[in-house]
Amino acid sequence: MHTVYHAESLVDAHLVKDALEHAQIPAFIAGEHLIGGVGQLPARDFISVAVPDVCIEAALPVVRGIEAMLCQAREAVEDDASWNSLPAPI
Repeated sequence: MHTVYHAESLVDAHLVKDALEHAQIPAFIAGEHLIGGVGQLPARDFISVAVPDVCIEAALPVVRGIEAMLCQAREAVEDDASWNSLPAPI
């Protein structure tokens, strides 16, 4: 198995895994069950998506596409001024 994506969250990991499986590439999420131990573990880089070594070349374009979509979505949220004008929580 080879890690093709280091996720920021479990949601990101599942998006990548689902996209890989849709492309007929078997994928595995490593660290998914460590979520409960976050208080005792480093806060980053403990969730990743891995594929079999023979699937690396096929997986990389899929992962790059998902990364680009996630980056565009984050930029769109950051650029949207209405997110900054929401009322403060009570």
